[in-house]
Amino acid sequence: MGTALDKALGDRRGIGRYGWSIVPMDESLARAVIDLGGRPYLVYEMATRRKNIRDFDLDLLKEFFQAFVVQARMNMHIRQEYGNEPHHACEAVFKAVAKALRMACSPDARAKGVPSTKGAL
Repeated sequence: MGTALDKALGDRRGIGRYGWSIVPMDESLARAVIDLGGRPYLVYEMATRRKNIRDFDLDLLKEFFQAFVVQARMNMHIRQEYGNEPHHACEAVFKAVAKALRMACSPDARAKGVPSTKGAL
């Protein structure tokens, strides 16, 4: 998915570059902040201490997001602020990431060229 996103963005000319979102899901709240600036880095913090949803190991989510940010060449900060129900926590995280990506990838009519002070990403 990260490679597909990177390819779809091309040289990233004309996009907003930055995106953020805060999403509630019942008792959980999650935040995602993204920079499509070309330097991969992940910050991932989950408040829920439960490790599984049925037989799915929730530690795999961090591995998924790590691979995603590296291949997409993006900086992403994910934080599930609170909430103990792991289904709600993960759903809030994925929805926050999707909304932040939508913002960051959207065209910005004010953007001239590549969104960088260096002229390249």
